Amino acid sequence: MRGEILSAVERRNMFLAPDAYKLVEENNEPMAFINSILNAMKDNQIFITKQDVLDFMYGDKGTMKEEKYIKPAVKFCSDIHVVDSTDITGKSTCTGVIKDFSKYFQDRYRSIKRILESNRKFGQSMPLAKALSYTDREVHVVGIIYSKNTYDNKSIGLKIEDDQGTICNVYIPADSPASKNIFIEDQVIGIIGTPRKNKDKDKPPSITASEIINPDVPETNNWQISDSDSTIAFLSDVHIGSTTFLDKSWKKMIRWMKEASTSINLNYIVFPGDVVDGIGIFPDQEKELSIADIYEQYEALAEYLKDIPDHIKMVVHPGNHDAVRPAEPQPALNDVFTKMFDSNVILSGNPVYVEAEGRKILTYHGRSIDDWVSNVQQLTYNDPIAVMKQMVVMRHLAPLYGQKTALAPEEKDYLVMNTIPDIFVSGHVHGAGHLNYRGVRMINASTWQDQTDYQRNHNFNPEPAIMPVVHLGNGTVKMMNFRT
Repeated sequence: MRGEILSAVERRNMFLAPDAYKLVEENNEPMAFINSILNAMKDNQIFITKQDVLDFMYGDKGTMKEEKYIKPAVKFCSDIHVVDSTDITGKSTCTGVIKDFSKYFQDRYRSIKRILESNRKFGQSMPLAKALSYTDREVHVVGIIYSKNTYDNKSIGLKIEDDQGTICNVYIPADSPASKNIFIEDQVIGIIGTPRKNKDKDKPPSITASEIINPDVPETNNWQISDSDSTIAFLSDVHIGSTTFLDKSWKKMIRWMKEASTSINLNYIVFPGDVVDGIGIFPDQEKELSIADIYEQYEALAEYLKDIPDHIKMVVHPGNHDAVRPAEPQPALNDVFTKMFDSNVILSGNPVYVEAEGRKILTYHGRSIDDWVSNVQQLTYNDPIAVMKQMVVMRHLAPLYGQKTALAPEEKDYLVMNTIPDIFVSGHVHGAGHLNYRGVRMINASTWQDQTDYQRNHNFNPEPAIMPVVHLGNGTVKMMNFRT
């Protein structure tokens, strides 16, 4: 119990004085008690003293007395829905012609430009053509990266383009803090810099950057504590139909849900893709299938989900193993599969925003993690949270075009992170972890599949049977391990 209490305090970046800890420990419900105290503390408070606890117990900060503390009653809620404008399902218009690609990248550019210009530090930008007409004065421009070069002296050269088709070279000196940024093709950035005439008069001027502005989440963004008592869980990469599906661990988790989920008001579960193992996803996959028919895989999934308590609402969306188009954004499973599931299961596209009791949850399977790792030296499969952080910094889930992640050129780029989420969850790489980045709870949601031969041959070690649970009121994250 001591470890759980101190962990709860540490997650809020606070410290609990020893005599204050003793008061908490003596309470009939110490975990609920400390969470209530933490919720009552000021945002900038670091130390919790004995007097703080006494003030909470008997003063104006709380209404309960220590000896009369009553555990809140269980509340069953069903306040969860998919944000329709973020779901591609039923809205796809792309045909693959050049015009579609133009609209797609124009929308990406303009969407992220709006985010950049909302940053007071960056402000209003100007078209590249106009900016290049100035020399020796600071300009603010927005560009999509066409290419990147790193020179021997560690300086960086970018070739960028704006929505008017103007192309410009940007030079970032080696001693500039901006040179430490991660840059990838098709990323949209803001540039503060000075245009310089080229010594070769036949070549256009370039811009020497003094600062690179990423769309990012503002430093001032934080989790706004609410009065919700509900929690939400995430179960990614279930892989029903695989011979390595962890049936015993899954059943252990189901037993816990039936016996104890009400104790933490678990009312919602999101499944971030790869709910079944699929067919023909990788070479010789059929050797690793316990169910070789795609329809039977989903029928088995539907039966497994029936074991989850009826009061829990579920959102299920596809990943790259599921029976939808591989190109992202992916639509929800079609009607052939929809009828297999009970009414407490909501099927959506990937990615999608979900709202649960006012909390904005961005759920994305995470196929693009492959491309991030392949193209950015600093990123690895062992740390998917670092990849997710870059997605947040760039406000895009899959910037790179023409890589492993197929992108459908829709009129709208559904992979732009237009809205700052409270929770951002992904899966795909079978890792487990979480991080609070500028108020956004980032979660990589494990898997329910043991290591496959394919993974073993590629030296890939999963972290299975871990269920992340987030408290929708205070934002605390708990990683529950059901590995048997």
